[in-house]
Amino acid sequence: MAKIKDGARAKLRAHFLSNLNRVIDSGELREVAGGISEWARRVRELRTEEGFQILTHNDRSDLKPGEYLLENPKPQPAFERSISKETRAYVLDRNGFTCQMCGAVAGEPHPYDLGRKTRLHIGHIIDKSMGGTDDPSNLRAICSVCNEGASNITLTRPDLQKLLIQVRRATSIDQLEVLKWLIRKFPKQSKDFTEDL
Repeated sequence: MAKIKDGARAKLRAHFLSNLNRVIDSGELREVAGGISEWARRVRELRTEEGFQILTHNDRSDLKPGEYLLENPKPQPAFERSISKETRAYVLDRNGFTCQMCGAVAGEPHPYDLGRKTRLHIGHIIDKSMGGTDDPSNLRAICSVCNEGASNITLTRPDLQKLLIQVRRATSIDQLEVLKWLIRKFPKQSKDFTEDL
């Protein structure tokens, strides 16, 4: 199984690197990965474990759901996998071997993805990229189906007022980084906005 996983990830990595600055859709990535059902997980591993900045619609408004883009071949520092086997076992047992998002039980047919048995993973409640930790209180059992849709999502999203307060409290350097990120995410809208000024 590990060979299949590593082989699919290597194929996806090579495909992204040979298609820099080209939008790639999920169908193409599934095919490149050899048709495995967990191709999206391998893409996330390229991001989180290897540090490749693979963009999605969450990063840029001109990308549609299911579209991916790698602009820079140089990976950024990536997070280490530091959750011990003991912690994983504790969290799975504490959560009754049940997905904490949809209620699917490990080993049983998945209620929302028929034809696939439920596989559980350990997921962060607050993602590490947003300051979450590997402490068991920040971990939960989550099935592969929910995990594919839950990357970097926290349980509650701040409203506009709270978000603006946080940005105002940030340092000028961090505020400029937020501005750069917004310009990258909304290139067309930022151009229209600056023309209106």
